[in-house]
Amino acid sequence: MFSTRWRVCAIAAVSALLGGVPAAHAQPGILACGDRAFNAEAVLSGSTWTARNGGRTVYTGSDMRSAVQAAVNSLSAGRTSKQWVLVRGSGSMSAGSRISLPSYTGIDVCGTINVTGTGSGDQAPIYSRGTRDVEVRYLGLTGRPLYGIFMRNVDNLILGQIDMRLSGGLGVRIDNRGNTSVRSRNIRIDNVFVSGAGSHAVETYGVDGLTIGTVTARNVGESGLLLNDTINATVGTVDAENAGAGTGYAAFRTANRNGRVGSSYPTNIRVGTVRARGGGRGVFCVSESGGLVIDRVDLANTGNNAVLIENCYNVNLAAQSGTVTGGGEIRLAARSEFPNNSDITVQNLTITNSSVRESPCGTNTTFRNLKLNNSTSNVCP
Repeated sequence: MFSTRWRVCAIAAVSALLGGVPAAHAQPGILACGDRAFNAEAVLSGSTWTARNGGRTVYTGSDMRSAVQAAVNSLSAGRTSKQWVLVRGSGSMSAGSRISLPSYTGIDVCGTINVTGTGSGDQAPIYSRGTRDVEVRYLGLTGRPLYGIFMRNVDNLILGQIDMRLSGGLGVRIDNRGNTSVRSRNIRIDNVFVSGAGSHAVETYGVDGLTIGTVTARNVGESGLLLNDTINATVGTVDAENAGAGTGYAAFRTANRNGRVGSSYPTNIRVGTVRARGGGRGVFCVSESGGLVIDRVDLANTGNNAVLIENCYNVNLAAQSGTVTGGGEIRLAARSEFPNNSDITVQNLTITNSSVRESPCGTNTTFRNLKLNNSTSNVCP
């Protein structure tokens, strides 16, 4: 088993020389990229990739994807505990290809994958489907992938320090669309930075059990974080600048019966802070979603509604505190095809150069502790 200690500073220097983005720095108390024992590795020397497992060389050549996949494929067949692959170096792979991770696989990419060309379907540099116990501790990504990370019908997934500086595509998608009768379960995302995606920075669909530390989105075409039909989620921070400009998407969006457990909406989606600057909406709850508490909001100069709550149930906006400055109004609305809003609380906000409006009137709506600075309120009695 390899025991290799590549410090983050060394990786950053190598990646910078190669024109890439260095892998994310480790947080205090967390091992840096490469600072652990590995079962297999793919290493770039000059223009040659070599993949090894113990004393065996399983690939030699110029193709990064082939080298990494060979290292992954060299891990023990039928394993029931996680084995690890270390990638040392930066390189390119086609948008029409993918590195597939089977169950019980961990990977550290200490360098940058640059995605080139075009593709179709569910291709992604890092891909897994119908698996369990997969972990991506470090990944740096550039280029225009269809998806940066695509995980479908997975259990016990961990994404650690993920850094994507893109020119299109979608950052991270985790769903259950391969078998919608079974949710993807027990998903953990520590820290994701996505810039330049044409779609969402991070999106889930059909997940049960989601823990996210921080999603940072910069200049993405749609949402910073979008939760669809996801239950039992805890999110620390969504920090978005210019997310979904010119669209109805939002820094944080919850949709498609998100938070619905059975036929009800108990509080099960908990978000610490949503920060939005510019872009489309700040917070958007839509299409029979709910069960949501957002403790703090910091929304300024959004290009669409600062907040839109539309056909949602049991939502508590700014349970602790918040500011809304400029941009679009705080709006409670409803479409005729879904039941109207119910059990919505909007509170603890300082609202400056904006407005609050409720139309039509919902059921059991509460507005309290709102400080209006050069702002108006037009809500139901």
